[in-house]
Amino acid sequence: MEWIGTVAAVFTTASFLPQAIKTIRTKDTSGISLWMYAMFCFGILLWTTYGIIIKDNPIIFSNLITSLFAWTVLVYKIRNTIKKD
Repeated sequence: MEWIGTVAAVFTTASFLPQAIKTIRTKDTSGISLWMYAMFCFGILLWTTYGIIIKDNPIIFSNLITSLFAWTVLVYKIRNTIKKD
């Protein structure tokens, strides 16, 4: 049954790639919620920690990769928010 978790991890992780690519290319974060991404990044940190505690590789690796994408978008959003103020 671990394969279900692995497939789910691949899809949910890959779903953030288009947003990260678009944000990096356009630098436009106007349609992105700062608080949603901040809470999401914190949630990913907790999921990664949980995966480490229970020694579940699909949870660990998928959340580490998703974290890279989500933190990238969050950093762009924070930079754009600061520039506007």
